Amino acid sequence: MKAILYTQYGSPDVLQLKEIEKPIPKEDEVLVKIHSASANAGDWHLLRGKPFLIRLMGFGLLKPKNQILGADIAGRVEAVGKNVKQFQPGDEVFGDLSEGGFGGFAEYVCAKESALVLKPANMTFEEVAAVPAAALTALQGLRDQGQIQPGQKVLINGASGGVGTFAVQIAQSFGAEVTGVCSTRNLDMVRSIGADHVIDYTKEDFTKNGQHYDLILDAAAYRSILDYKGILTPNGIYVFVGGSTAQLFQLMFLGPWISMTGRKKIVSLFMEPNHKDLVFIKELLETGKITVVIDRRYSLSEVPEAIRYLEQGHARGKVVITLEDN
Repeated sequence: MKAILYTQYGSPDVLQLKEIEKPIPKEDEVLVKIHSASANAGDWHLLRGKPFLIRLMGFGLLKPKNQILGADIAGRVEAVGKNVKQFQPGDEVFGDLSEGGFGGFAEYVCAKESALVLKPANMTFEEVAAVPAAALTALQGLRDQGQIQPGQKVLINGASGGVGTFAVQIAQSFGAEVTGVCSTRNLDMVRSIGADHVIDYTKEDFTKNGQHYDLILDAAAYRSILDYKGILTPNGIYVFVGGSTAQLFQLMFLGPWISMTGRKKIVSLFMEPNHKDLVFIKELLETGKITVVIDRRYSLSEVPEAIRYLEQGHARGKVVITLEDN
């Protein structure tokens, strides 16, 4: 089978399209013929091995432990191990491989059955491949860390990106009043997916317009934590899910102090893939409460270009990989 491999940390230039052995599923695994995958910020962080903390988290100190990137996949089950109960050959599935070593930028992959769910019949492989990591990040950030409640005023910074587009819609599904922050070209799109209010960050500083929020989900952190603290309501919660490395370290040092010395909470999220949440997201998709925004499509051989584009930070929704032969 064909796969995109990387044997050293670096830029997208180190990615190579190679022919490798097709994997064989273990007793508790499913072999999936991949039709579509999607690229996430996690892919380029793992590709570059930055921030260095990633390497210390078990991904390989000097060189990558797993040589095939790609967490989000959608495809058709080709074979199952003898202990697999939920799936059979022919089933159309999607899921998140980040707990099992990634491997989505390839023609086939073996996955634990707990990493997969059945694809909604009303959606394409491309659409569902765009969902898992970004939607689970948005859900866990809003519900688990942010403790979202109906009627709350919620701000989504980075509302036009992969996580942001899902966060706007998930916050709406919980009954919140949602404000999305994005650039001029994305205002109409963010409005169209359900934001009650939109702020153009190129023309207005949302930390200085007098508005306060019960919950801020930040998928594009680039300013001081103290700026965000200033626009939280007295019991408000700020959740960091993506942004610059400088902001992450500032949050690691300042966040606990702010949270301990007052009622406002400053927290970060490291998404934890799990079957229950994936089923929850699938139900939101089936009922039309969330839809998928796809910016660009690339072939398997174009994965380096896809990651290069994603790294620029201006993707509108998700970047999808469609496998040519499938």
